[in-house]
Amino acid sequence: MDVIQIIIPLIIFVLIIIPLGRYVYYVLSGEKSFVDPLLNKVDNLIFKVTGIKNEEMNWKTYILAIIISNAIMCLCAYIILRIQNLLFLNPNNITAMKPDLSFNTAISFITNTNLQGYAGESGVSYLSQMGVMTFLMFTSASTGFAAASAFMRGIIGKKRTLGNFFVDMTRIITRILLPLSIFVTVILVSQGVPQTLAPNKTITTIESKYQDIAMGPVASLESIKHIGTNGGGFFNANSAHPFENPTAFSNLVELLSMMALPGALVIAFGLMLKNKKQSLMIFITMGVLLVMMIPIIYMSEKAGNPNLAHVGLSQVMGNMEGKEVRFGIAASALFTTITTAFTTGTVNTMHDSLMPLGGIVPLWNMMLNVVFGGKGVGFMNMMMYAIITVFIAGLMVGRTPEFLGKKIEGKEIKLIALAILVHPFIILFPSAVALSTKMGLSSITNSGFHGLTETVYQFTSAAANNGSVFAGFNGNTMFANTTTGIVMLLGRYLSIIILLAVAGSLASKHAAAETMATFRTDNSIFVVILISVVIIIGALTFLPALTLGPIAEHLMLGH
Repeated sequence: MDVIQIIIPLIIFVLIIIPLGRYVYYVLSGEKSFVDPLLNKVDNLIFKVTGIKNEEMNWKTYILAIIISNAIMCLCAYIILRIQNLLFLNPNNITAMKPDLSFNTAISFITNTNLQGYAGESGVSYLSQMGVMTFLMFTSASTGFAAASAFMRGIIGKKRTLGNFFVDMTRIITRILLPLSIFVTVILVSQGVPQTLAPNKTITTIESKYQDIAMGPVASLESIKHIGTNGGGFFNANSAHPFENPTAFSNLVELLSMMALPGALVIAFGLMLKNKKQSLMIFITMGVLLVMMIPIIYMSEKAGNPNLAHVGLSQVMGNMEGKEVRFGIAASALFTTITTAFTTGTVNTMHDSLMPLGGIVPLWNMMLNVVFGGKGVGFMNMMMYAIITVFIAGLMVGRTPEFLGKKIEGKEIKLIALAILVHPFIILFPSAVALSTKMGLSSITNSGFHGLTETVYQFTSAAANNGSVFAGFNGNTMFANTTTGIVMLLGRYLSIIILLAVAGSLASKHAAAETMATFRTDNSIFVVILISVVIIIGALTFLPALTLGPIAEHLMLGH
């Protein structure tokens, strides 16, 4: 039964991304589709009101548009959070958010991270839930998707421009994110997820005590939270809360929602490239890296804690600490793997309660940050590793490397090397600072190996723009809010800037003719080498931190 719970969602995922990927291709490439008669009018109205002109941008202009638009939205979000107690749609009388937490929260949602240092049901008003959290879930997801589409145009195309960011962002929201969100919202409401502006309800329990039942516009946030691979929960318990994720079917819907668009983007890439075999190889690479993690976490949680073996609980129940009974170990293990591989950050189980080897899986997924990933950035990171793989193969045979017909030269390799180095630096350096300073140590509630894991997890989640946490780490301090805010900014925008610079460089190059000596990137040999490069670079970079944390903790079990 457990195996079926894991296999069925993966099969459905493969089946839905094929038609969805074709539709995403139509949207990103500007090809005609069945929604054009209606949505062309909607888009044209938006362009007219906002003054957007469909003019091509080079990579520098495209990046500038991303940064300026995101900065303005982030500032507006910060202001709303600071004065939410003075605004409307606040029936529960939520107070203003403090400055450092507002700073962290605004950055968290604009970067598609959704790392939360607050409890949603008691920390933000309905206006903030809709006007900040839900709104930024749409714009941050569309920003990443637009960046990925520009990247694809650059590495595939034959002109120096990458498209228009504002046009891309608008079309992605109106034609992809919004329709899918409405569809999923209706499904979630049918499963019992609230969608109301009514205040919290106070009820009398069977023990004659009063209890507040949190309400609000939950379903609309939940839908884009998963479709946009955002992850921020309406409630503090996220998708472990029965109002966010009440049934096994809602759990399946949320799983597929966060998987659908990252997978469809790979299919769209093959159609844009006019080489489906190439995208299939990228998909297989990501799929292998994903599937190889699922047995590790499942078997670890199923085995349970050996310290409980003497009372028989380990063999009978496995590790059910921090898990919902309505989901069980299999669905929880799959959800944990998916949410960190697709950088969503939503949780239906508490990661801090995972067994040590189980905790390695979400950490490893976020450290690699290439296994499908969130909206666009995960795909771009995988393509970065593909270019590195081609470069290494070129060195082995003494030939100038080529990828998709474009020669890979020193400029591109230097940029990609920088992108690879940035990710571990913004994880390991702040983790070291947190573990060696009084301010950082004050956030750690567990000593020893587990406390180290909690700290590394916090900054890994921030750097990968994931947003899930090991809950033992107190993220709502001046130190944590400031440092993770900076890490989230660097993890989001440095990656986009560097990879669009690579795309801009490749866009200006003429396609090289394929010869017998050309290293093919659409066959199984390339998949094996690419997987090896990803694992080797990830292992060399992060193995020491994993050894000092979850691996050491695992070895100490039973002692």
